[in-house]
Formats: sequence, C-alpha cells, structure tokens
Amino acid sequence: MNVSSIVVQAMSQYIDDLVETFKNADFCEYHLHDKEKGKIILTVEGEGVEEEIEKLIMIQKTPNVMAADMMMTYQEDQLDEEIKKLNEQDPVPAMLNDDTIDAKDIVYNGDLKKKDFGF
Repeated sequence: MNVSSIVVQAMSQYIDDLVETFKNADFCEYHLHDKEKGKIILTVEGEGVEEEIEKLIMIQKTPNVMAADMMMTYQEDQLDEEIKKLNEQDPVPAMLNDDTIDAKDIVYNGDLKKKDFGF
C-alpha cells in the first residue's frame, strides 16, 4: 500500500468549491486548506505508484485546479525492505572495531552545525 500527500494550488475564489469537491471525492482524502494562499492538502492511496499517479491526474484535471503535485510518499514495500537492510547490518561500523586505525584519523561528519562548508 502506498500513501502520498498532494498539494493543490488554486485561486482563492475557487478554494471553497474545491474543498467540497475533494471532501466528496472517492479518489482522495481532504485534510486542510489555506484559502488566502490558495492551497489544499490531500492524500491519495494506492496499491502501487501507477494507481497513485492515476488519482493525481484526476486531481490535476479537476476544474479550477492550477497545479497539483505529489509532495511526500510512503511506500510500504520499500519501507519494509529498508528496515530489513538495517536489521541485517552490524550497528557498529567496521572501522570502529579496527585496532589498526588511529582515532585521530577518524573524521566525523555528522554534526552539520559545526561543519565547515567553506563559505
């Protein structure tokens, strides 16, 4: 099962009508909107990416929708695969168990606040 968020852009005068349209639609779920900014947040679900794209196209073809774009997606199969990979990995990097490496030679790049980007 896949779930994706969709951001819809429309002119402010059409937002109320579009919200009602999407609340009553069977191809998406309405969550919230900002009339002043002309944005509506929806989600779509599908068994695969193809089904989600079909629903996105239906949203894009809705009268008075200027743009509708997929913003974030959750793919159950992909998440399960990545969790499996993480569970199979050794949680301690090999270099930390290597007695031939001097600790002074290990460079830590995990703290972006203190990282020097050269500008």
